[in-house]
Amino acid sequence: MLSEDGKHLYVSWDEYHALIEKLALKVYASGWEFDQILCLARGGVRPGDILSRIFDKPLAIMSTSSYRDNAGTVQGRLDIARYITLPRGELEGRVLLVDDLADSGETLKAVENHLRGSGKITELRSAVIWVKGISTYLPEYYVEMLPTSPWIHQPFEEYDTLRPAKLAERWKI
Repeated sequence: MLSEDGKHLYVSWDEYHALIEKLALKVYASGWEFDQILCLARGGVRPGDILSRIFDKPLAIMSTSSYRDNAGTVQGRLDIARYITLPRGELEGRVLLVDDLADSGETLKAVENHLRGSGKITELRSAVIWVKGISTYLPEYYVEMLPTSPWIHQPFEEYDTLRPAKLAERWKI
């Protein structure tokens, strides 16, 4: 649900999963055949996992990080992992790059440039749930365009501040 001021988008687990399914349908409707999925950790892990299951394709994971300051709300220096985790072989052929959103677009742009330099990828397309209006990158597949560029409150955010002691208290352990 988008707040009245357009600055916050609140997403429930049910909405989140429905959006990932809609993303799968967009990729499917395009008719594009791909060999592997590469998701960007952390935000792209959940969508990547679900798409991997729906399309029955291997899932590779690349870790990236740029949000560290102010409880993860301020973008900092972009770090891209040196290695990609794959179930077998190398990242090659036609690859679907998956993340949760194109915020500024800088991460997706940098990763795409990094991957295109590998020489093993013959075609690369990207898929995200949300594209913010401020993004300088437009993925081939997305579900929602957010012109007001709201802060997206995803359902798993509670785990960003939930620590083991608090969890034990919740479950009376």
